[in-house]
Order: sequence, then structure tokens, then C-alpha cells
Amino acid sequence: MDFLFTPWRRQYVVEGARETGCVFCRLAEQPDDQLLAGEHWYLALNAYPYCSGGVMLISRTHKSWLGELPAAALAELTPLLARVEAALRRAYRPEGMNLGINFGVAGGAGIPGHLHVHLLPRWGGDTNFMTTVGGLRIVPEDPAESFARLAAALAADATA
Repeated sequence: MDFLFTPWRRQYVVEGARETGCVFCRLAEQPDDQLLAGEHWYLALNAYPYCSGGVMLISRTHKSWLGELPAAALAELTPLLARVEAALRRAYRPEGMNLGINFGVAGGAGIPGHLHVHLLPRWGGDTNFMTTVGGLRIVPEDPAESFARLAAALAADATA
């Protein structure tokens, strides 16, 4: 069996186990960790990224289903998705993209009580098969670099 060592994740593993409550509700109160802040949604990097540039639009309301959100939150979602897609395309030049919501534990949600939408840039020949085959992820970019790249792309969009 091969091992991949990730010592930079130790702090999250040790401290994350002690945290209680909803991580997304806590993150909603930390504007410095948000790439974009809307009235009903905010944009953040995934703590367990699938790929470089993978982000989540996270509801500010602690609900599990789209139908539980107010109409204003639903109306804000599509324009934000389009803006984030454009920023990802500018910053990463992907060949494709995944957009997804996992509803409930059975639907694959890692945090089933708090609705969030994944946006994942993709490239032909990327190594995301490693998650399925080997149970590991290959993410070549440091999260701080991802944050800076996307923040710049979103800022460029706001001034255009």
C-alpha cells in the first residue's frame, strides 16, 4: 500500500474534530474567508477540494433543500452561479466544469443540513479518477493561491 503524507492538513484534522455546530454557519460570520458575499449566499473554497479552483456557493440560511429557501435567495442564486462560472473560466481556463448540489446523506452531502452548490473546473486528463480508484485527491494548487486567483477574477468582473 502506498501512502501520501499531508502534514499541512493536521491542524484541520485535530482542531476540526473539536468544533461543534455547523461549519457553514460559522463561515458565514467570517468575511475574510469568503470570496464573494451576496445577500443570501457567499462563496468559499472547499476545505476538502476535489480540484484546483473548486468552490462552493453556500446559503446564508441553514436549510437542506432548495424549496426551503426564500424566493429572494433562489432569485439571487442563478446570477451568482453565472458570475462565479465566469470568474473560474477567467482564472483557470478549464475545458469543462461540474456544477452540483448533493441533497441529504444518501445524495452524497458531506454537510447535509446546510445547502451549498459546488462549482468544479475540469480538464481533459485530470486526475479526479484517483478519488474513485485510490481514495485520494490530487490538488496541485495551494488553497491560498486559489483564493487569490479567484478574488482577482471576481474583482475584474465587478469592474467590467
